[in-house]
Amino acid sequence: MTDEISFSEDGGLASIALNRPKALNALTHDMIRALAPKLDRWEDDDAVKAILIKGAGEKAFCAGGDVRAVWYSMMKAAEGGGYSYQGPSELSRAFFLDEYRLNHDIHALSKPYIALIDGVTMGGGVGLSIHGSHRVATERLMFAMPESAIGLFPDVGGGWFLPRLPGETGMYLALTGARLGAAGALALGVATHMVPAGRIEEFEAALATELAGASNGRAAVNDVLERFAETSDADGDPVVAGRAVIDRCFAQQSVEAIFDALSREADGGSAFAAETRDVLLKKSPTSLKISFAQLRRGRDMSSLAQVLAMEYRMTQRCMAGGDFFEGIRAVLVDKDHAPTWDPATLAEVSDDLVESYFAPLDGAEFSV
Repeated sequence: MTDEISFSEDGGLASIALNRPKALNALTHDMIRALAPKLDRWEDDDAVKAILIKGAGEKAFCAGGDVRAVWYSMMKAAEGGGYSYQGPSELSRAFFLDEYRLNHDIHALSKPYIALIDGVTMGGGVGLSIHGSHRVATERLMFAMPESAIGLFPDVGGGWFLPRLPGETGMYLALTGARLGAAGALALGVATHMVPAGRIEEFEAALATELAGASNGRAAVNDVLERFAETSDADGDPVVAGRAVIDRCFAQQSVEAIFDALSREADGGSAFAAETRDVLLKKSPTSLKISFAQLRRGRDMSSLAQVLAMEYRMTQRCMAGGDFFEGIRAVLVDKDHAPTWDPATLAEVSDDLVESYFAPLDGAEFSV
């Protein structure tokens, strides 16, 4: 058992703690493999009425999957410095497969699953929280799906939950990687409740006490949340404030059309549109186009399992070469934040290239 994750049970409440605070509780493959069987056992254990997951420290719930480890598993140190790509690895295949199965397990739980999204919650951390029944934010929440900045796409079921957010906010979050605070997360339904960080320990204790004698775990959790949850004013949240522009611009039928719409709004005096356009110009053109296609396809799919199967195909195409390697190098390895994308422009990202990311795999596919 890895010491990167720990488990406990108290009064009908089963708890999970992510224990990598120095790494912002980034999710490793070992953590995934330790957590999955616990969820299976707790689902079948009548003594367990609810499951809670939290991150150690005060900075993050979970900053994402450990994609840097995946990157290193496919690279070889080159003479004279740097790294050279060697091809997909066992980790690059297994990490996403096991992570997505865990995401689906969370989605399929019959018991309340309470994620304390306190601090940084991105990527794989979103996958550990968004699919559960209760997402309890604190005022320290910083939620984002920033994958377009590393040559990837908003995975872990992003093709399922993002298109189902209000209006076109999901597409906006997917392409820009924009951040949400607690108020914005509540307004869009990313968070279900907000409890102040200073009351989280008291909240956990109350859950354990209430669940110890409860016949209905969901009712008990909801009763505790009624006592602890607070409202949060979303008027100052930039995503909420920009909804009209977001809905007009991101409803377009292509990424190029989104740029055109943002330019028109910017020319009409919208600083928000101009800033959004400038953000998108820094992202991987391939990531923008495959993410757009992912969300449009996911919007019409009937189950999370379908979406995860699509996204697993996409990950394996990313692992076969392309912007993922340059994005990780620029953001997480060399940290120069100056990626050289290839293709370098939207016009060079052909429809055939986009379609190839969704093609069936030669090897194992995702299944539940």
